[in-house]
Parts: sequence; structure tokens; C-alpha cells
Amino acid sequence: MRVGYQGEGRSYSDQAVRELFPDAERFGFSGFAHAFHALRDGEVDRLVLPIENSTTGSVLPVLDRLTRSRTSIVGEHLVEVRHALIGLPGATLETIRTVHSHPQALAQADDRIEQAGWEPLSTHDTAGAVRLIAEMGDATAAALAPPETAVDEGVVVLAKDFMDQEHNTTRFVVLAADGYEVALDANKTSFVFATAHSPGALALSLTELGLRGANLTRLESRPAEEAWKYRFYADMLHRPGPEGVRAVLEPRPATVAELRILGTYRAAVSP
Repeated sequence: MRVGYQGEGRSYSDQAVRELFPDAERFGFSGFAHAFHALRDGEVDRLVLPIENSTTGSVLPVLDRLTRSRTSIVGEHLVEVRHALIGLPGATLETIRTVHSHPQALAQADDRIEQAGWEPLSTHDTAGAVRLIAEMGDATAAALAPPETAVDEGVVVLAKDFMDQEHNTTRFVVLAADGYEVALDANKTSFVFATAHSPGALALSLTELGLRGANLTRLESRPAEEAWKYRFYADMLHRPGPEGVRAVLEPRPATVAELRILGTYRAAVSP
């Protein structure tokens, strides 16, 4: 199997792929758009992408592309994120002036970086930030990345567990080309919907979903194609199998104007 992800080897995304598909051929892509195109064009059989972090919330570039691409979520996986501050040999926390990493990683350590007085600088990937530090040869620059990225680049770990929240965990989704079968143990569904333009439409929609047995674990509004119009991205737990999701979403709730299922899969954490 060929599995794609965004980033470089030894990044958190690469770790997620290794844990999910240990025997797969792995392909890292420089950006989320490239990764989605690779799945669309058949270059890879699956994508593993971050969609949510317990500290910083949604990974919006992935969330928004999900709603407009013909893909299906077929699984999810949680990775505990324990950033290390990585620099050149001889560097210390006192010599650091800049910290390089993926924007999500920088946001997960925003308070600590600010308290230290360092300048955060964005790169495309956590592992790529370590390679950049090694190439720069600048003792005032550090990278925020997985500890294992310090193995082969001629750099060292300056500090472990460098993040704002101890619970810092990233949720990854496994994507397949559109079209899927709901497994008998699949008890979680991601979907996107819009409501009718009437007073209380969202509240009525959520009430009806709850009465049908949906346990919503996430709800987020995102801009639609038309200016100042919004749709809602939702995750819900329900009875497992095809009948479980049909019982909640068929027929479509009366106050829901549009509804698209993004995928039904087994939850990584049991309710």
C-alpha cells in the first residue's frame, strides 16, 4: 500500500503513518494541497493528515479541503505530541533567538516561546525545521520537532516536552478516494451540513440529531462558497454499523438544507 502524508520523514505525520501502516510505502508531500492531489490522481492509496489538536483546535487547511474534495474519512488515529527544542551542539537556551517549526507546532508552544522572548518562524514541517537548523549552522536558531529528528542531522536536543499543555495530542484522519463501505464496528461519522435560513434552525437540527441517537463530539462553522454564508462541520458518535448512521441521518433532519457525509469509521477513543 502507498500512503501519503504532509511533511518529511520523522515528522509527527510520518509517525502516524508508521503506526497505522507499518508495512506501507510512505510518501511525504510539501503541502496539504499536493497531498490531496496525490490521492485524487491515484499516486497514493491513502492519506494520513492532521485534522485537530487538543491544544490549538482544528487544522483548518485540512478541514476546508475535506469539505470540497471527493474523499472519504475511513479511520482516525491519535498521536501524543511531545515537542523537543532542537539546536546545534554548544547552543543553550540562553543563546537561542529564533524558533523554527510548522505553524501548528509553534502555536502549541506559543506561551513558552513568548516567555523566553524568542521569535517564532514558520516552516512547512517540523522535521524540515530540524534540517533547516542543521543547514543554517546558526547557534541562535532552534527547531521545535519530534525528539527523534535529532538523530542524524548533527543537532542535539536542548529541551524535552516543550509545549504549553501536557495533554497535547493530534488527531489524524485516514483518507481514501471517495466511495466507501461502512464497517460493522464503525461508530463515528464526520459530516458537513447547512441549515435552513430560519430562526432557531441550528438548535432544532441539533435537537433532532440528539433525539435520533447522535452524540455530537465536535461542531464548527466554516465559510461556504457564498460570502457570509456558513456551513457546519460535525463529528458524532452513534450505534455502530450502517444502520447506526442511517438511523441518525436518514431522512435528513427537516431544518437541514444540505448534508454530506465525509466518512464513517471506528472512533479512536471509545465513548
